[in-house]
Amino acid sequence: MSKKKHHSKNKRTTIGKYSGNIIEFLLQHPGKSMNYKQIASGLKITNSNQRDLLIKDLTALAAAEKIQEKERGKFSLNLDKHQLVGTIDITQSGTAYVEVDGMDEDIQIPKNKRKNALQGDLVQIFVYPNTKKGQRTEGEVTAVLKRFKKLFTGIFEKQTSGKYGFVVTDRRAIPVDFYIPKEKFNKAEDGQKVIVELRDWPDDADHPFGEIVEILGDPESTDAEMNSILVEYNLPLDFPEEVKREAEELDVEIKEEEIKNRRDMRSVTTFTIDPKDAKDFDDALSFRTLENGNFEVGVHIADVTHYVKPGTLLDQEAYQRGNSIYLVDRTIPMLPEKLSNLACSLRPDEDKYTFSAIFEMDKNAKVLNQWFGRTAIRSNRRFTYEEAQEVIETGAGDFKDEIIALNDLAKILRKKRMDDGAITFDKVEVKFELDENLNPIGTYFKMMKDSNHLIEEFMLLCNRKVSEFVSLTRDGKITENTFVYRVHDDPDMDKLQDLRLFIRQFGYNLDLSNHKTITRSMNQLLADVKGKPEENLIETLSVRTMSKAKYSTENSVGHYGLAFRYYSHFTSPIRRYPDMMAHRLLQHYLDGKKSQNPAPLEEKCVHCSLTEKQATDAERDSVKFMQVKYMEQFVGDEFYGYITGVQEYGIFVEIPETRCEGLVRLRGISEDTFYFDQKNYSIVGRRTGITYQLGDKVMVKVAKADLRNKQLDFELLG
Repeated sequence: MSKKKHHSKNKRTTIGKYSGNIIEFLLQHPGKSMNYKQIASGLKITNSNQRDLLIKDLTALAAAEKIQEKERGKFSLNLDKHQLVGTIDITQSGTAYVEVDGMDEDIQIPKNKRKNALQGDLVQIFVYPNTKKGQRTEGEVTAVLKRFKKLFTGIFEKQTSGKYGFVVTDRRAIPVDFYIPKEKFNKAEDGQKVIVELRDWPDDADHPFGEIVEILGDPESTDAEMNSILVEYNLPLDFPEEVKREAEELDVEIKEEEIKNRRDMRSVTTFTIDPKDAKDFDDALSFRTLENGNFEVGVHIADVTHYVKPGTLLDQEAYQRGNSIYLVDRTIPMLPEKLSNLACSLRPDEDKYTFSAIFEMDKNAKVLNQWFGRTAIRSNRRFTYEEAQEVIETGAGDFKDEIIALNDLAKILRKKRMDDGAITFDKVEVKFELDENLNPIGTYFKMMKDSNHLIEEFMLLCNRKVSEFVSLTRDGKITENTFVYRVHDDPDMDKLQDLRLFIRQFGYNLDLSNHKTITRSMNQLLADVKGKPEENLIETLSVRTMSKAKYSTENSVGHYGLAFRYYSHFTSPIRRYPDMMAHRLLQHYLDGKKSQNPAPLEEKCVHCSLTEKQATDAERDSVKFMQVKYMEQFVGDEFYGYITGVQEYGIFVEIPETRCEGLVRLRGISEDTFYFDQKNYSIVGRRTGITYQLGDKVMVKVAKADLRNKQLDFELLG
């Protein structure tokens, strides 16, 4: 849920002077009916004029059905009218917001009205009445109906008496520490990182009661922190035994009788191109020249749904996970290794079952014919991106003719996408070299080159064509077929306006006249900043103007960033559950069956969009931790950096060599007392007028590497 859209400092206002006080007082006694004298006493109203106002407000609230008069002269809350259920989201400030299905606006919960709710819990809330139109609706948590999670991580702090301790939680969205009685220590020692299970939280207790269920170890060790991140995001550490057992019992032998039911493409030149550290290869390309001079390009995707059937434990586990998770030092796969790394991995010189899109294309990359269905392939070679890139650059090596021809077609496809209004974000990814203890010993950048774009374009082509095939008839009319789309709404115009104002100080501009001019000028901007000091900053700010992509059975907006009207995820079923959904739906329609009910599929789309966000946040946290750990060795060293963020409490500076970002606190800058100029993204010295703003190049010293909070502190040198 979007906070910026909903947050407001406006407080609720009520019909009469005491209306709000009456509601709050009755909320503290939800099962009781009270007369005006009891309510006046509770509100400490003693003067007769105030009592008259109180009686007026009671009458008005009862008339508006905000409260009810069950007995003559006795009032109680009209709970049924004002009780709602939703999911709570607690911000770092302590204020919370409850998202209620069917409501456009989230309900704001003040810090002292959260009861004992924790991040993500399903809660029952009482919504305060009488808010004026246009002002924030507020409420109060009355009950926690379901805990989002019961396992948390933190540092165990044993009290000196040894009779009890506290687990100080890692995340700011969990604003309390867990009370641990001595009998629940379970051998944990002071200062260790642990997993604590929530056992109870009585209404009259300041802290939840917990039990330490696992010791992760040294809080600064990589292994402890990565496991901690998984627990904090409610992500799995391992597969349940029964799921492993079901995977082991699968028959994964390739059988000739099954191949007879498929299009046999084992004799066609086929290869994979993947990152050098990849363990699963879920897509392959085949290529041959036809007698008519056209090209046949096959996009072959691991046939995961041949093995993973609906209703099985494997399918249920894959759905719950939603996707694979890629932390810096490990992969948490969506499917057990027997499937992800063996049966469904398109390894060279092994027959494999695949689900394929076969395209006949001319030399201008126009698709003349297409075919979709189940196939069998045999990969001839596994390329890394670096190896394929070398073939492209030198024109020599295995399958050079096929790779160069595919690269030429991919460039045409890419140019057409750009001309149609696609936006390309080739952001540089930071990667780490790790030693045997998983400690970072070096960094390098993952760059997008022609070999990456080659694979990207044919995967995009496959995803788009599958989506169009299901959604449109041959003459271009829209079908009624339910499908799972990857949708991406238009960018936020207010954010685009802010970006345009900001980049002008660097000499750049955006033309926001219409869709075409926005995408064209955005691509030009991203091209112009390449290699410039402000590149990463402007790319980051540009990404923030974009909406978030999600999964949905509704395709009203298409995919803005790719400039595709129809787009689905089909090409990575080993690591994304929506791709498995798309495979099953495509086969359903290939078999000539009627459209499926969208409701259960939409529910799965919402779930998978959520698990994707959780995975992304966890992956980002793992990178932050590794960056801070890597920079520990440079505490006291000086670096040039660029200001990438400005807040009222400090400025963020990024070091280009490592892409590590640190905070310079305003109170720590000695040359002057600075204030925050929000309009100009800058801080300004009150005495000297010295200004530091976004994009400025500065010299900093690494002052502190705080692994616990995944934060670097810098000292500004000038």
